[in-house]
Amino acid sequence: MVMERVVFLIDMQSFYANIEKIEHPELKNKPVAVAGDPKIRSGIILAACPTAKKRGVKTAEALWEAEMKCTDLVVVRPRMQLYLDVSVSIAASLEVYTDLVEPYSIDEIFVEMTYALPRLGITAEEVAEQIITKIRRESGMIARVGIGPNKVLAKMACDHFSKKQDNGIFTLNLVNLQEKLWPLPIGKLFGVGKRMNQHFLNVGIRTIGQLAKSELADLQKRWGINGEVLWRTAHGKDEAPVTVDTHIRRKAIGHNMTLPRDYRTWDEIKTVLLELSEEVARRVRVNGYLGGTVTAGARGHNHFQQPSGFHRQMKLPDVTNDGKVIYEAVKHLFLRHWNRDAVRSLGISLDGLVSDECRQLSLFRDDVDREKLNVTVDRLKYRYGSEAVLHATSLTAGGQARIRAKKLGGHYK
Repeated sequence: MVMERVVFLIDMQSFYANIEKIEHPELKNKPVAVAGDPKIRSGIILAACPTAKKRGVKTAEALWEAEMKCTDLVVVRPRMQLYLDVSVSIAASLEVYTDLVEPYSIDEIFVEMTYALPRLGITAEEVAEQIITKIRRESGMIARVGIGPNKVLAKMACDHFSKKQDNGIFTLNLVNLQEKLWPLPIGKLFGVGKRMNQHFLNVGIRTIGQLAKSELADLQKRWGINGEVLWRTAHGKDEAPVTVDTHIRRKAIGHNMTLPRDYRTWDEIKTVLLELSEEVARRVRVNGYLGGTVTAGARGHNHFQQPSGFHRQMKLPDVTNDGKVIYEAVKHLFLRHWNRDAVRSLGISLDGLVSDECRQLSLFRDDVDREKLNVTVDRLKYRYGSEAVLHATSLTAGGQARIRAKKLGGHYK
């Protein structure tokens, strides 16, 4: 007999803002928002508490817009390390139910309950109630739970329905899929972004149900594998497992950065590219990988109105985790594709990752000294902080490494 699968997606309400309210009891009944520093272009609402949301404050809107709508809004700067610590603690606490706990984001966690439910001897909804109570008692966080036969339905159950339920729990499955999910706008389907939403609207697909009833062959012809994946999602089909090391097993490691001002000269741009290359390489080494393809991208200051910039990649002769090698490839891509417009954001990634145990020996190069240097630098940074060793160019006006060293997730710790 095949056991029916049960997956939870647990979401913490207004995560950043509620943590700050717990840390500061005097803010309990006040409208609170967590936002970045407007002086460095990150004056964006990252999270707002329910009180602030009732006053019209929205996540991702500009701080000045939120303050116009809610004049007594209390703005708190983000403390990413604290939020990460709380997130990790909540995820660890769920292991009393099952060891298949997968952090999906800092405030969302997938839990595979298929094999745990028979042992617990209670229903999925009863376990969800226990989890909500447990999280609130131990961390103060308010959680909602989406339940489904796979990850994608659990996610949409939580996003679209659990938050509207008094008990914060909703089950979305193949029985109620057509009644509950299919009437929703196509943009509510997991995996449909703004661009894909517009593509669907252009061909007359306005609801999830209309996509589900479309001919698969037509979707494949127009949008390839993406069309098929979204059609399957509309039908509630998803075989992805809940895995405890999803954050480690990956195809690429990269880093993107929004600059504090428009960079117009190559001297300033290359300084940040070198810093990003070294940071990507360090993260690749820490995770035990080598990569064979370098990707570089840039966006201009006016990309929202008139898209500018580029996104290109090149395959390396050999896999690497050396920042110098990555930088040389990035420099080549940038000088070839950059149109000399002002740059607002930069991104670098190393793709095609393989285990660093798979290194192929070369008869023509001796990289041993370089590897030893990288290991030494990594150890120094681990022990004394990321500012311990810097390139001299990072001390120039365009350098960002010292500023980023004081941040976590792009925000001050």
